[in-house]
Amino acid sequence: MAGGRRVLLALLALLALQGVGAVKLRDTIIQSEFYQRNERLRREASEFLFDFNGDEIFHVDLGRTETVWRLPAFSTYASFEAQGALQNMAINKQNLEHSMKRFNRSQATIVPPEVTMFPKHQVELENPNILTCYVDKFWPPVLSITWLKNGQEVTGGVLETVFYPRDDNTFRKFSYLPFIPARGEYYDCRVKIEGLPTTFSKHWEPQVPLPLSESTETLVCALGLAVGIVGIVVGTILIIKAMKMSSTRNQRGVL
Repeated sequence: MAGGRRVLLALLALLALQGVGAVKLRDTIIQSEFYQRNERLRREASEFLFDFNGDEIFHVDLGRTETVWRLPAFSTYASFEAQGALQNMAINKQNLEHSMKRFNRSQATIVPPEVTMFPKHQVELENPNILTCYVDKFWPPVLSITWLKNGQEVTGGVLETVFYPRDDNTFRKFSYLPFIPARGEYYDCRVKIEGLPTTFSKHWEPQVPLPLSESTETLVCALGLAVGIVGIVVGTILIIKAMKMSSTRNQRGVL
C-alpha cells in the first residue's frame, strides 16, 4: 500500500438468520475488526465493532479498553468484555507481520471516497440544524475529515463515527456539524485519505429565498389589489349580462 502502510482486515459473520425454506440471508450480525500500521509515520490504528444489518451495535475504545454502545439502552440487554478486543488486536498484529513477510510488503490499491453533504432537517434561518458529511466506498480506513465555515476551519462541536464496513470490503464514515443557518454563510467538508494527493471536497450553503424589499412588497400588494378589483368588475359585468339575458328570455316566453 502507498506510504508503506499495510492493512490487515478481518471480517467475521457471527450470526445469519435464514428465512424458512429459503437460503437468502435476512438479518446479520457482523464482527468487524482491523489492525493497520503506517510504517513511514510509525503510527498504528485499529478498530473493533459489532454491526447489525449495517447499523452499529457497539465498538470498543481500544485506548480506554471500554465498550461504547451506539445507544446506551443496548447495554441493558447485552454486555461485552472489552479486554477480548485487545486480545484480538494482538493476534491481528502477529498475522500482519506474517502477511507482510509472505507477500514481500506488496502494495495494495487505494479506493478513493465518495463524499456527500446534507442537512438533517429542512433548513430554516436561525433554527439549529445538523450538517452531515457522509464519506462512502473508500479503502483503507485511514482518512481525515475537516469542516470549514466561510473558508475557516471549524475546531469545535464536530462529531464523528467509527469506520463502518461495507459488503464489498470498503468502508463508510459519518461526520456531524451542529450549526445555525444564516444568510450568506457556507460550509465545506474536506476529506483526505492517506496515500492519495487529492483532497475530496463538498460545498454547501443554505438555499433560502431572499426577503422581499419594501418596494417589492408594495408592488406585489398593488398588483394583488388591481387583480382583485378587475375580478370584481368583470364578475359584476357578467352578472348584469346574465340578468339581462334572463329578462329577455322571460319576456319572449310571455309573448
